[in-house]
Amino acid sequence: MLSLVIVVLATIAAGFIVWGADKRHSRYGTVLPAGIATTVGALAWIIFISVGWGYQPGLTWIPWVGPIVLGTIAAVAVAIFLGRTRTKLDTAALTRALRL
Repeated sequence: MLSLVIVVLATIAAGFIVWGADKRHSRYGTVLPAGIATTVGALAWIIFISVGWGYQPGLTWIPWVGPIVLGTIAAVAVAIFLGRTRTKLDTAALTRALRL
C-alpha cells in the first residue's frame, strides 16, 4: 500500500510540474494535469498489482515506475491537447465577439 501512496504523490508532483512548464497553462485549470496524472497513475497501479506484476522478483519496479511514467505521459498529453484546443476556441470566440 505504501507504493500506492508514493505513486500518487509522485504523479501529483509530475502533474504540477507539467502545468508549470506549459506556456499555455493559463488556458486550463491548475489542478487538471495533476488530477489526470493521479487518476491514470492510481489506475495503472491497481491494474499492475491485480495482474500480479508487483512484489515478485524482477517485477518489483513495475508498480513503482510504470504508473508514474504513465501518469506523467497522460498529463503531458492533456496539457498539449487542451492548450492547443482552448487557444483555438478562445481566439475564434474573441474574433466573433469583435466582429459584432
